[in-house]
Amino acid sequence: MKFNGMEFKSPDSLFYINFRFRMQNRVGFYTNSGDNLGIQEWDARVRRLRLRGDGYILGEKLGYSFQLSFSRGDQDSDNTGVANVVRDAVIFYNFSDRFYVALGQNKLPGNRQRVNSSGQLQFAERSIVNGALTTDRDFGFKAYYNNKIGNSVYHIKAAISTGEGRSVNATDKGLAYTGRVEFLPFGAFKNGGDYSEGDLEREERPKLSIGGVFSFNKATTNTGGQLGKNLYSPVDMRTYMFDAIFKYRGWAFEMEHLSRDADDPLTYDEDNELSYAYEGSGTNYQGSYLFKNNYETAFRYSNLRPGRRLMNLEDRQEVVEFGLTKYLRGHKVKAQLNVNYNIDDNQYAFDNQNNKWGVLFQIELGI
Repeated sequence: MKFNGMEFKSPDSLFYINFRFRMQNRVGFYTNSGDNLGIQEWDARVRRLRLRGDGYILGEKLGYSFQLSFSRGDQDSDNTGVANVVRDAVIFYNFSDRFYVALGQNKLPGNRQRVNSSGQLQFAERSIVNGALTTDRDFGFKAYYNNKIGNSVYHIKAAISTGEGRSVNATDKGLAYTGRVEFLPFGAFKNGGDYSEGDLEREERPKLSIGGVFSFNKATTNTGGQLGKNLYSPVDMRTYMFDAIFKYRGWAFEMEHLSRDADDPLTYDEDNELSYAYEGSGTNYQGSYLFKNNYETAFRYSNLRPGRRLMNLEDRQEVVEFGLTKYLRGHKVKAQLNVNYNIDDNQYAFDNQNNKWGVLFQIELGI
C-alpha cells in the first residue's frame, strides 16, 4: 500500500490525478463540571471522512483540486440546513513556480491553523479561537506569489471572494477581500512543515515563519462571516490575524492572535429576535516535543474574549489542553489522546458549575 495516494497519468502526460482519502474516528466525553466527574456528554462518531483529488489537465500549468466530505459533523449542516458535501472545487493556473492564480472554492489565506489541513494537526480539533474568528473557505479568485531575499523566503497571498462561505446557492453584492503576508527568515521548512503541526521532520536548523492577515467582509449575512448561522441584516466585518511557528530538532512552538470587529454586530428581525455577529479577540499558544520513538507530547492554551458589545451575550472562554500522539506513518496514520479543562468567564476553581473536563481519543487513517 502506498501512503501518498493513488496516482493515474495518461500515456501522453497531459492528464494526471492523485486520489487520497482519510478518516478520523473518535470517542470521548465531557464532565458535568470541574469537580463533578459524572459524564454529561459523549462524543463518539466519525469526525471526518474525506475524499480528495489533485492533478492537472492539458499539462501541469492547468491544475485542479477537489475535496468531498461525507460525515455529518464535517458538512456544516447544522448552520445551513443542508449537507455541504463539497469542501474544495478549485482550478489553478501556474504561470511559474513562483506565481499562480486560482478560481473556485477553497480555503482563504487566513490564519495558519485554519489553512493547515485537519489531517496535519497535533490535537484532535483546532482551538476555540480558530472556531470563533477564522475566515474558512469561500468561492472567489485567489493569487499566490513567493520569492527569496537571500536565504529568506516570503509569500504574498490575496483573495477576492463572495464572503458567504462554501456551497451557497446565491451571492449578494457584498464581497470579501483577504490578504496574507508570510516571512521565513531562516529559509523554507522541510516538506512544507510550516503548514504542519509538530516537528515531524526534526529540523536540523532553527526554522521560523511569521504571518499576518487582514480580511474585510462587506455586507456578510453570517454570524461568523464565511461561517455561522444567518443574520437578520448584513454587517461589515473586519478580521485581523497574526501567527508564528518555530521548529527545531523535534521541538515545535506556535502562536496565533485573531481579532474581529463589526460596524454593528447586533441584528433583529420583525419580532425583535436577536442574531449577532461574533466580535472579539483571542490568542492561542501551543508547544510540543517529538521523541525518537515517534511519541509526541503537546500543550495548548487558548483564550477567547468577546467584544464590549457582546459582554452580556458571551462569556470569556479558556481551554488548557494536553495531548499525547503516537505517529505510525507521520500525520497520515496516528493515534491521539487529548485531555482538556474548559474554563468559563475567569472562574478557575474546579467547583465552578460551568467549567468542565474533556477527554478525547482519536485514530486517523489516510493515504
